[in-house]
Amino acid sequence: MTVTHDHIRQFLARHTPRKLDSPGLTRAAVLIPMLAKDGALHVLFTKRTKTVEHHKGQISFPGGAIDAGDSDAVAAALREAEEEIGLPRASVDVLGVFHDYVTPSGYCVTPVAGYIAAPPQFVPSSQEVEEVFDVPLEFFLDARNEHIVKVMRRKTVRDVYFYNYGQHEIWGVTAAILRAFLKAMTTTAKTT
Repeated sequence: MTVTHDHIRQFLARHTPRKLDSPGLTRAAVLIPMLAKDGALHVLFTKRTKTVEHHKGQISFPGGAIDAGDSDAVAAALREAEEEIGLPRASVDVLGVFHDYVTPSGYCVTPVAGYIAAPPQFVPSSQEVEEVFDVPLEFFLDARNEHIVKVMRRKTVRDVYFYNYGQHEIWGVTAAILRAFLKAMTTTAKTT
């Protein structure tokens, strides 16, 4: 199945995102940035520096806590992407919002899908981002590229998802959000 940003926009327009209202969790948002490259849709990721406070050296989407000045999760995701990788807010075509996701570290994250028609020269924040890179979306649609590890957390066994692309290991919340998003989209596409 070849996926375009228009497929994603149509899916999210019909999709009702599950909103979680969990007291005690910090509200956050991430941008799932996508761009066309070599005739296919690619997903943009960041590799965090070893000096950031949380998740040192891990692969993530641009994003962070929703600030008081943010009007909503979309505004927060766009602000964070601009701060972290120099992505101008106006250059992102927001495709829609997916289900909230609760992290083991106490965040309730709202994923925002966005398409970048004309990618700028990214300018990573030296404090937060070591590298910006992209991976073909099709890579994540191939189940052979997925690896699952069972982990015991708070007396519950959970699946932790891993994808290895070149020297990059994409795992944890980033992998789980992307996997859930793509599974929901491809399942819906098969039934419509």
